Amino acid sequence: MTGPVIGVLALQGDVREHVAALAGAGADARPVRRPGELDAVDGLVVPGGESTTISKLVDIFEMREPIDKRIAAGMPVYGSCAGLIMLAAEVLDGRPDQRGFTGVDMTVRRNAFGRQVDSFEAPVALSGVDGGPFHAVFIRAPWVERVGPDVEVLGRVTEGPAADRIVAVRQGNLLATSFHPELTGDLRLHRHFVELVRAVA
Repeated sequence: MTGPVIGVLALQGDVREHVAALAGAGADARPVRRPGELDAVDGLVVPGGESTTISKLVDIFEMREPIDKRIAAGMPVYGSCAGLIMLAAEVLDGRPDQRGFTGVDMTVRRNAFGRQVDSFEAPVALSGVDGGPFHAVFIRAPWVERVGPDVEVLGRVTEGPAADRIVAVRQGNLLATSFHPELTGDLRLHRHFVELVRAVA
């Protein structure tokens, strides 16, 4: 069975890592930079990177309106780290001119876990993903401070000073995590997203 076509927004961030993980999870994965390339995919990953830079590049490459339209039409999107910020309805500690996509009814705090030197790894149990806790890598990561009534909380940090902070959510066909599964070699979250796209495509 041919896998669904899933694009990775290739403006900045962990693009190659996500393409490789999606391919390993059974998708036809490809980088996406232009509206015409977006038209050819069934789902989209917004990778980790620098959310303010991604926000600027989305406008430069004229991708904001096409992505918003596809989201409104039901296209599945997965955002990791900066991608989670890009999918948030409200961002705390962001730049005043920073804009995301029309996405998840949540408030996120940018760089909530601290600076690059405060990056860490921790186990996170994810609802709907079998196989035990996920070894989560957090790099200058955001966390979710508020979720709306239609948002399902999939995972929280279970230990340490950030215990109980929300780090994985889903609203409809939109999935987002504070951490970077593409850096771990654990493909379960990418497989989960591939199956979500396959169900919709």
